Amino acid sequence: MSKILVIEDEAAIRRVLVKILSEENEAYKVDEAEDGLLGIEKIKKEDFDLILCDIKMPKMDGVEVLEAVKKIKPEIPIVMISGHGDLDTAVNTMRLGAFDYISKPPDLNRLLNTVRNALDRKELVVENKILKKKVSKKYEMIGESDAISQIKDIIDKVAPTDARVLITGPNGTGKELVAHWLHEKSARAKGNLIEVNCAAIPSELIESELFGHVKGAFTSANKDRAGKFEAANGGTLFLDEIGDMSLSAQAKVLRALQESRVQRVGSDRDIKVDVRVVAATNKNLKKEIEEGRFREDLYHRLAVILIKVPALNERRDDIPLLVSHFSEKIANEQGTAKKVFSDKAIKLLQEYDWTGNIRELRNVIERLIILGGIEVSVQDVKLFASK
Repeated sequence: MSKILVIEDEAAIRRVLVKILSEENEAYKVDEAEDGLLGIEKIKKEDFDLILCDIKMPKMDGVEVLEAVKKIKPEIPIVMISGHGDLDTAVNTMRLGAFDYISKPPDLNRLLNTVRNALDRKELVVENKILKKKVSKKYEMIGESDAISQIKDIIDKVAPTDARVLITGPNGTGKELVAHWLHEKSARAKGNLIEVNCAAIPSELIESELFGHVKGAFTSANKDRAGKFEAANGGTLFLDEIGDMSLSAQAKVLRALQESRVQRVGSDRDIKVDVRVVAATNKNLKKEIEEGRFREDLYHRLAVILIKVPALNERRDDIPLLVSHFSEKIANEQGTAKKVFSDKAIKLLQEYDWTGNIRELRNVIERLIILGGIEVSVQDVKLFASK
């Protein structure tokens, strides 16, 4: 069922539009409003799939209605209805975010095609939101310990800003999850989140990877190639294991952060970029600075906000929740029923020394699900989860 709202002050045209749409498709549920103010009240109370709105109306004109709807429910497509003298205004409403416009008296075919296209677009927007939620679920942060609650609070405060963030913590603690949440909860969520593992790229290739190169810049550069900074334009660049980056690449990253400009390898032309940088490391960067392996000025540029992700041994209270989460996730992946862990088995897991952190715990849970009994017992843990 598609809900359509017609906002039109001329009763005759309003009745015609309601009649045409109602008769066209039984799945269309059509409501009406005789002016902009009434229309906005209805939009606040109900969720519509499409709005048809006249431009010239008393109390509140169509342009004002469009601007108000874009603030409260931006996902609803709006089709403007224009009189003969309103054509310039109608075209301008497209710039303001209207889906389309139709002229009075409405041409039947154009009206119905526009309505169908607008409803299809709404469906795509909704599907996209569902997919984004699924992506968010993939990077869910599990835990209610003080340390994790504090990280979630910091993310909520920092994500809407463009402040740079440095995430520290041992391997396997979930630094990547923090980066994903910072991106997902920011105004840049519509843009790309580009990840670069600085430790996995050879030092001689890192600059080309980050900043791109022009044809002929080096032996294998047979065409121009954009770097990760350009790919992340309008979004977020996640520099993982930044402590492993070479000093020459650090100098170029520093310039990119200072000036919001990059140069491709082999070119002297500046390319402007709008990127939020989030970095992560498992190293003690202050020690790296003392030993001359990391630039202090870059550290201060990156560490506007510091987020320390605790080791699993520091948040043992979260292990029962993590066990439940991984059990469900692994069961879904393998198409099997979720296994239950006995209280004593979970208690024993809480006592273990988790040097590999969350990553190690997940592997152990998977092993216990495959090799353990219908209910995973203390005996199973002793047999299959021993160090």
